Amino acid sequence: MPRLRHYSEFLFLALLLAALAGLFGVLSDHFWSVATLQTITNRIPALALAALGMTFVLIAGGIDLSVGSVSAVAGAVFGWCVADHNLSVGVAFGAALTAALGCGLLNGTLVNVLLMPSFIVTLGVLEAARGAAYLVTGSQTKYLGEKLGWLQDSVAGLGLSGAFLLAAGLTIGAQFVLTRTVLGRQMVAVGTNAEAARLVGISPSRIRAIVFALAGGLAGLAGLCHVARLGAADPNAGSGIELSAIAAAVIGGTSLMGGRGSMLATFIGVLIIATLEAGLAHLGVSEPMKRVATGIVIVGAVGAEAVRARLAARRMRLAA
Repeated sequence: MPRLRHYSEFLFLALLLAALAGLFGVLSDHFWSVATLQTITNRIPALALAALGMTFVLIAGGIDLSVGSVSAVAGAVFGWCVADHNLSVGVAFGAALTAALGCGLLNGTLVNVLLMPSFIVTLGVLEAARGAAYLVTGSQTKYLGEKLGWLQDSVAGLGLSGAFLLAAGLTIGAQFVLTRTVLGRQMVAVGTNAEAARLVGISPSRIRAIVFALAGGLAGLAGLCHVARLGAADPNAGSGIELSAIAAAVIGGTSLMGGRGSMLATFIGVLIIATLEAGLAHLGVSEPMKRVATGIVIVGAVGAEAVRARLAARRMRLAA
């Protein structure tokens, strides 16, 4: 029965994406074009990677508001290494991911040590990491050219960028970890009931540290995808991406209460958001109105999840 429900939810998301694409195709003569497809696929990687990390954290019963700032730190460190110190791209890439991973570990450590809600801890790290990005770059955008051009170049024969294929591949890998490994089952157990998980020998502190580290590393990759797309390291990069990442995860059925989620469904949630933004742009909707529409989608997704949680709780009470 749970598997059937999972498939039905996945089918619903796919139909919603198709309906959205069909609607914009009818409203705009130029929506169905190679240019639109390229626009959507170019916008997807950074958000998809951030959303994967967010999904891990949400499933384990936490939330990470710092992913946007952490992605900016990764881009800033990469730009600092390449533009200011003429280090190789490989060294700069590794340094950027290490910095992002360190931010994620900091989040996990603070949540475990201070025993504070992850919302508060990551809100503080959001501000600190954004400040660090400004300090590293001197509050200036560092133009890097095609240093990460391979991430944006289309793969021969596929017409898709390396960044998109990276995001898609990591989505499949993350889904495997979640559904086919002991670690994934432990994440779900901690998110469902941390105390019960502890009593059966699972360390909630260890799981929290792992999911926040994963979120940090994936946010770092998102930041590097942003650098590749712009050809520059911008300390303002990733601003607000945490909200879109939460929206994508919740649209995909991830519970804000923990214990439930799917990486593949989150990826479809990312596609829905990217399609919505591209479609509104084709209709000539202004940037402020696009933000309003995206906000409505976020509130609607969270509201739908809240209703689903209440109905599920009611069914459990009736069954008892």
